[in-house]
Amino acid sequence: MRAGGLLAAAQPTSVSGRLVNLIKALALCGLLLLGACTEQPAKWSLYDVSGHLPDLKFSLQAAGNKTFTQADLKGKTVLMFFGYASCPDICPTTMAQLSEVIEKLGDKAKDVRIIFISVDPHRDTPDMLQAYVDAFNKNAIGLTGKEDQIQDLAKKYRIAYQIEKPKAGDNPDVYDVTHSRGVFIFDNTGKARLLASDTEAVDLVTKDLKQLLELTGTKK
Repeated sequence: MRAGGLLAAAQPTSVSGRLVNLIKALALCGLLLLGACTEQPAKWSLYDVSGHLPDLKFSLQAAGNKTFTQADLKGKTVLMFFGYASCPDICPTTMAQLSEVIEKLGDKAKDVRIIFISVDPHRDTPDMLQAYVDAFNKNAIGLTGKEDQIQDLAKKYRIAYQIEKPKAGDNPDVYDVTHSRGVFIFDNTGKARLLASDTEAVDLVTKDLKQLLELTGTKK
């Protein structure tokens, strides 16, 4: 009787233990499956600036005396950089590289725009800028504005530049301009996502840009 009582008391304990173990095993499997299905963080080759720079926002002048704002880029992924049309090396090289990136995107290129902002509004008119960028890529837009507009926008994105004003008696259109390098990449909602140096390989920029287009839903 005692033995039977012990056996009867032990059986529920054994079943309960197995049930607890089964539940733990199922919970572990669920976590593993959840981990497998959860989207992995993007691996970028460029600098990830998400959350560190302001959203794309500006009001500048485009060709045809048109006011151009971030609203005109709605739904587009944007590659923005600062320079000036008479720049002898950095700007044309960067434009050429970005144009190559656009070409490598194939059909996805229609979802991307290059924005070239001149820090030299005295010499660079909007129409001149558009003609300059058109020579590289039709997906590019040349913009400029008043000096204070350019200064405010450059400060917002931590761009430094300096214009050496000509001395009295010198040609007013001949002077040097220095400026920071780098291409700011914004997603199709205007969020700052990546920063590329001007020495970045075209293939790496293309790879990250394709990944960004896929992550933000512009899949073709």
